[in-house]
Amino acid sequence: MTGSTESSCCTEAEGPVPRMWTVDEHLADVLGHIAPLPSIELQLLDAQGCHLDEDVVAAGDLPPFDNSSMDGYAVRTADTAGATSQYPSVLTVVGDIAAGAGELPKIGPGQAARIMTGAPMPPGAEAVAPVEWTDGGTGSGRAADSMGAPVENEEVRVLRPVTEGAHIRRRGSDIAAGDQVLTTGTLLGPTQLGLLAAIGRGTVRVRPRPRVVVLSTGSELVQPGDPVGPGQISDSNSYTLTAAARDAGAIAYRVGGVPDDAAVLRAVLEDQLGRADLIVTSGGVSVGAYDVVKEVFESYGGVDFRRLRMQPGKPQGFGRIGDGVPLLALPGNPVSSYISFELFVRPVIRTMLGAPDIHRPVVQAVCGADLRSPAGRRQFLRGWYSPDGSVQAVGGEGSHLVGALARANCLITVPEDTTSVAAGSTVDVVLLTD
Repeated sequence: MTGSTESSCCTEAEGPVPRMWTVDEHLADVLGHIAPLPSIELQLLDAQGCHLDEDVVAAGDLPPFDNSSMDGYAVRTADTAGATSQYPSVLTVVGDIAAGAGELPKIGPGQAARIMTGAPMPPGAEAVAPVEWTDGGTGSGRAADSMGAPVENEEVRVLRPVTEGAHIRRRGSDIAAGDQVLTTGTLLGPTQLGLLAAIGRGTVRVRPRPRVVVLSTGSELVQPGDPVGPGQISDSNSYTLTAAARDAGAIAYRVGGVPDDAAVLRAVLEDQLGRADLIVTSGGVSVGAYDVVKEVFESYGGVDFRRLRMQPGKPQGFGRIGDGVPLLALPGNPVSSYISFELFVRPVIRTMLGAPDIHRPVVQAVCGADLRSPAGRRQFLRGWYSPDGSVQAVGGEGSHLVGALARANCLITVPEDTTSVAAGSTVDVVLLTD
């Protein structure tokens, strides 16, 4: 992190014009001070949404034994050769095999065993005749005579031949002992957790999800659902940024509507530092008379406030407070704060997660209309990217237009040295959704 003297915001009347950072310089400086969180061992369900910090190797085969893939009868293939519905193979049923069975009957010539899906194959059996290929055995359900007494010599008629290995899940056919089944960096979702359970893993080593505290500041803010008085607005930033942090993979806590009072803000920060791996604030980073955020953060030391060559999102803050908790201070306008989150905070969260992909994907698209952009600023316009490879700007340029933001699925990037883009030109597009 660079010194605050280089990046502090001051007016020309107060002294030299402060440095203007590029987007890339600011992002590189931020990420240069962020590392993945130390890995921990977690129970499987607690590890959902985390990234693996180990290569996982199967200790045994999966399935661990040959088993039936259907309800039916375990048979010898020679006993079903030439079977038809007119001339079925008649076999003696010597037992029932349910899933989880321990003792298994041996299948000899002319014999069969009723078997359930997932049950282990008995010795001597070479295939499974699905129940649909049989008459279902003597009697209805389990063999019995007309008085309900068990039939000792139950028989089943197999109506078609069965080939060797038919309807059997072979041991190790899914995973063999020693196979690497998951690699470091894998995101653990439902199917990955199911695989870990299937191979017998009860815990796994992961990078934990970072705990992100989101604060929105401003005495004008009221909670959604509360009456809005003169000069007040509903606090939307804390909801947008908290949801965005969760979408990025974090455990996020919302602390909304902190008033413009240095003592209150400091008290809130002190209260939240104990549970934060990262603090994200919105509002109070410009040069306004009531922007107490800078005053409070600068009192901790190690927090820089900068001006970036971008629109929207020119004022930004970055540093550490407390016992070294990273802090990203974003502008207060809703569009500015969200775009700043996508460009700077999301990569921080993804880095802390140990994720292999920390940036949103960038694609090229054909611009559907003329665009204008201020000289010397990298502009990020809300847009709608279509599957045909075209993109249209959504809404105006104002950093307060949340309606347009909600309709966008991408950000159209116009470089610093470009002031106009003609319709039909190719532009870079940051995709905000999958």
